[in-house]
Amino acid sequence: MAAELHVELVAADRSVWSGEATLVVARTASGDIGVMPGHQPLLGVLESGPVTIRTTEGSTVVAAVHGGFISFADNKLSLLAEIAELADEIDVKRAERALERAKSDTDGAAGRRADVRLRAVAAG
Repeated sequence: MAAELHVELVAADRSVWSGEATLVVARTASGDIGVMPGHQPLLGVLESGPVTIRTTEGSTVVAAVHGGFISFADNKLSLLAEIAELADEIDVKRAERALERAKSDTDGAAGRRADVRLRAVAAG
């Protein structure tokens, strides 16, 4: 079993993060999943939620991911997201305003997106 896996986090409009990791945790339609080197092949649907990547250097990368797919085979993990933002790219004040607006407008999807962004920042 290899000690690392190659991770590609890609959004519809750009490559968000690429590198080597020892663990990736993501939310799928079936629940949260942790993928480590040597994991069984998988294909799943990503739900909105933070994705946590533990790099081989010992740092942690957190991204807010909104929908997409997760695929793992041959120690290569692909996270293909509709929208993905690294926690350090998120404007916290803007996300907080978006969450407040979504609550007052009863826009559930916008509220969930803003909530996921704030949770990613808090976890990062």
